[in-house]
Amino acid sequence: MNPNKATKTESPSSLEPPTGFWLFLYRANKGVRTSTPYLMFFGIALWLVTYYLFNEGWKLPLFNKIPGPVEVITEWISRDPIFGMSLFTEAYHTNIYVSCQRILIAFSIATSVGVPLGLFMGWSKTFRDYTFPILETLRPIPILAWVPLAIIMFSGFETPIIFLATLASLFVTTLNTLLGVDSIDESYFRAAGCLGSKPRHVFWHVVLPGAMPFIFTGLQISVGVAWFSLVAAEMISGDFGLGYMIMDSYMQNKYVTMVMAMITLGFVGWLTSAMVRFAGDRMMQWRVRALALEGR
Repeated sequence: MNPNKATKTESPSSLEPPTGFWLFLYRANKGVRTSTPYLMFFGIALWLVTYYLFNEGWKLPLFNKIPGPVEVITEWISRDPIFGMSLFTEAYHTNIYVSCQRILIAFSIATSVGVPLGLFMGWSKTFRDYTFPILETLRPIPILAWVPLAIIMFSGFETPIIFLATLASLFVTTLNTLLGVDSIDESYFRAAGCLGSKPRHVFWHVVLPGAMPFIFTGLQISVGVAWFSLVAAEMISGDFGLGYMIMDSYMQNKYVTMVMAMITLGFVGWLTSAMVRFAGDRMMQWRVRALALEGR
């Protein structure tokens, strides 16, 4: 066998970055060999130990009305909870489902409006001159200031809550998409022009891929902001949901259920952000491959 021929055959495959399932295995194997997962579990354990010491160990006055971790976990996994809410009760799962459903609707609307809006604001200076002042005027208004207006504008419980979550998420999505377009190197546009690309081709093959990392960074922030505003709205005008569960538990002095709902909210919020991050990796395989070649 010709050694040169063998080298040519094997060389490209050895340089190809892993993709799909093999990329997952590569990252999992690389992650296990680093300190990241162990530090993560250590951080959670440290938080639980600190919480236990402040509440049940040293019994600090500041924490004397807050339920301890043992009490919360015991109630959480109980089949017959003292305060009527646990992993085994239907009401607990109903509140999670309702909040997730609202987030899905609000986030979908904000993404479908905010991403195109941000792209066109970055693409067209004229359109940006008209719309950017409006965005910057409305964006600093706290979401709680919109609550009375939302209640006046929309009837019932559901629509005002979804409106508030959508509004908060929309501003973040639009602004990050706009910044993504602004971050694209001008040389790409000049190169596309020299190759005779039409404006629509430049938009699809330069603007959209170039802004994609910023878009998905914005979407991760956006889904978190949507949760903030959703919980605030559910506390004020909700009938179900994790925000309603927190406020209702507080009003009835069910502090164990309140802490349980807060921890659940944090976990579900982390899960939705991870899903957005995963979707971004799937849609930006070119970037994932480049990072894999760099060993990241």
